[in-house]
Amino acid sequence: MQINDTKLVNKNSFLPVKLRIQIALVALLGILVGFFLSRAMLSIAMILFGANALLGVHPKYWVKQKWWWIGLIWVLFYVLSGFWSTDLEYWYTRCETKLPILLLPLAFAFTPQFSIRQKTIFWYILNLLLLIALGYSSFCFFSNAAFYIKGYNYSHVVPTLPKNDYIIFSITLAASIVWNIYIHPHLARLWQRRINVVLIVIIIIALHLLAVRTGLMCFYLFLVGWSGFLLWRKKTRNYGLLVVSFGLLMLTTTWKLVPTLHNRIEHTLFSWDMFQEKNMSGDYSDIGRYMSYEIAVKLIQKHPFLGVGAGDLLDSMKGGYTQWYPQVPDVQRLIPHNQFLSVALACGIPAMLIFIAWVLYPLTEVRKNREGFFFVILWGMMMIPLMVEPLLETQFGVFVFLFFLLWQRHTMLHSQPSSVQPALQIP
Repeated sequence: MQINDTKLVNKNSFLPVKLRIQIALVALLGILVGFFLSRAMLSIAMILFGANALLGVHPKYWVKQKWWWIGLIWVLFYVLSGFWSTDLEYWYTRCETKLPILLLPLAFAFTPQFSIRQKTIFWYILNLLLLIALGYSSFCFFSNAAFYIKGYNYSHVVPTLPKNDYIIFSITLAASIVWNIYIHPHLARLWQRRINVVLIVIIIIALHLLAVRTGLMCFYLFLVGWSGFLLWRKKTRNYGLLVVSFGLLMLTTTWKLVPTLHNRIEHTLFSWDMFQEKNMSGDYSDIGRYMSYEIAVKLIQKHPFLGVGAGDLLDSMKGGYTQWYPQVPDVQRLIPHNQFLSVALACGIPAMLIFIAWVLYPLTEVRKNREGFFFVILWGMMMIPLMVEPLLETQFGVFVFLFFLLWQRHTMLHSQPSSVQPALQIP
């Protein structure tokens, strides 16, 4: 939707624009709090955000949202697969987790532009919640540091919020670094910018101490992209060289100095040795992923057009393990740890192709400015968990993927032409 269309929609809505923006901000902050502390609050705040954006908006404007349409189609495949699923309870759960895909893109599309002051409030609350979450993990870690450091040899990670989902938390940390760096030049006060630098450093340290590879890969992809972006522009090349030096320093030192990261790397290398020796055991997370890919591909070849049905996704995989890897215990039998394979297995290759179109479509809206870069690099970061996790098969995974991507997209679509910024800042 063009910005002019959005302004027309806002004029036709029930509530004044200023009030709608305030309600939207409260709802977004409620979504953040709910994500860390309460699933019920997360759902309620999400509904409030959607209702505030959509009430009074004629459905004729909905149909202009091409990204929403594509998402609706691939989610509809999940719904229709109930006709050839046997486990309807599991099918219902798979469909329920996709509901934000039908709501949040529309809600963000019809939400008016936020002011810098409101974005700064978002920055405050996001980082406050991150500090609370990091405080919780730090308390757990230092209460028995030796136990947790040793646990990284067996892929046992320190407890995290939300709900000990350490992969989701690591992605959240990486995405928050992107937002903090983006917002830095827009922070009005010098003390805010100084605090922001401290926060960025704290989050980077925490990301390495947590030592979850998905989040670390997202972070280092951002560093590569950001350094390239800075080096490309003549006026920011010194910053680019600084970022490159910083990244190389971390790559060469953290794995030696951070015991959790060191043990995680050792575990990864040991898993690779086991894989080379054909030790196909579910005790090693990387080998477990590989087995889930192999089984999924074999099952997709048997059910290429309609899949096995979203309700039978897990049962079909368990049957595949029984057939090809019977030595793996039931508790270690996984659904495909790749979202593209999960969609193909659940609903068929046509559904996967539509899902790919949905994933790629936001790139058609990219603007050639600073906001466009931060959106593209965040999009690229989100591709990593899609490739190595069934990210959109869980409530938290759907939330993290959509929320940060849509927030950055909303900022991009409402961005103004670049203005001259102060010299001493993060570009």
